[in-house]
Amino acid sequence: MAARQADPMAHLPRAGDFLLYPPTIQPWGYRIVDRLFAHRVVRRGRPKPWARGAEIAPAYLADGRAQDVEAFMERNFLAGLLVVQDGRIRLERYGLGLAEGDRWTTMSTIKSWTAILLGAAIRDGAIESVEAPVTRFLPELAGTAYAGVTLRDLLTMSSGTRWTEVYSDPDCDVNRYSRALAAKEPGGVLRIMAGLPRATLPGSAFLYNSGDTFLLGAALTRAVGRPLADYLSERIWQPAGMEFDAFYTLESEGGQEIAGSRAGMALRDMGKLAQFVLDDGVIDGRRVLPEGWIEAVAAPRFAVAEPKPPGITHYGYSWWLGDGLMSAIGFAGQRIDILRAERLAVITLGAFPQPPHVPPERDPAHRREVVSFVQAVRHLLGGPAPAGL
Repeated sequence: MAARQADPMAHLPRAGDFLLYPPTIQPWGYRIVDRLFAHRVVRRGRPKPWARGAEIAPAYLADGRAQDVEAFMERNFLAGLLVVQDGRIRLERYGLGLAEGDRWTTMSTIKSWTAILLGAAIRDGAIESVEAPVTRFLPELAGTAYAGVTLRDLLTMSSGTRWTEVYSDPDCDVNRYSRALAAKEPGGVLRIMAGLPRATLPGSAFLYNSGDTFLLGAALTRAVGRPLADYLSERIWQPAGMEFDAFYTLESEGGQEIAGSRAGMALRDMGKLAQFVLDDGVIDGRRVLPEGWIEAVAAPRFAVAEPKPPGITHYGYSWWLGDGLMSAIGFAGQRIDILRAERLAVITLGAFPQPPHVPPERDPAHRREVVSFVQAVRHLLGGPAPAGL
């Protein structure tokens, strides 16, 4: 057999180790997710430019000293920082090689947008109610621990299935899930979920479970009868005038979108999603979400036990909730904080170094500092004085 010609080839980090990348790999890997996993594009339409207001210069306390925006970016390994208020950009920064049009990984912040998209499907009549059983849309789960689980249970991560989500443990359920994505096995994630045992009654207890949101996205796909990427494009991405294409990762080539992790979006387009929430699901006077859906999403459903994300007390419909906060939170520093009373949103994109490469207390320290910064921005733009963390 003839030897292969020695053509140039890119060496990419192992997709199956995505949640275990060392700090040297994170900023690169998080920018090239569509090269690591199967994906489907969310098509933009005609871009609508942002209005820009006067730039703000928030300061906050960390390690007993006042810190500025530049220190915030450097201390916390941030690739992106965006502050929007009343439809205007008040601060926009890039780091770690991220450019304006690059799509950075959403990590689990996409879970919160799945809950938003579910509201569009309810308004469209594709889904009658959050009380619908999951097996109505995914009959292959009949006879598993998901029998009797409702869409509401998936929204609130209270399916009752036993699940482990410890990112530094290669053998936990979420890393088995991640390896199935890297292997691009058709139906691989669904088989993992169907094999989970039941731990508690559905709807009785909160347990963070990325697999629950995968099933929510799969049920939503069946309900609307087309790929989630197309549905998001039609209902929100194009009408809102996003500047760049986005993408969902897929469980396999041409397969189901992963509704709970590692999509890719540009920073300003994440800001427009936040503005869509601030506008109560209305775009240019046209209602996309049912009246009251944002209120329902932001209603506390379960108190969150320790350890919990800084600034957070409860979980709602796939959103983390705190004092005036609706927060979409993802691995390694991805966070979208929406403060509806102040018509304000703060988006941070990060590459917080992770265990086993750094001590486990490093990640919570970075997360606390992000909340300190958000509180400082909130106070600067008309909100209450920062509270102690």
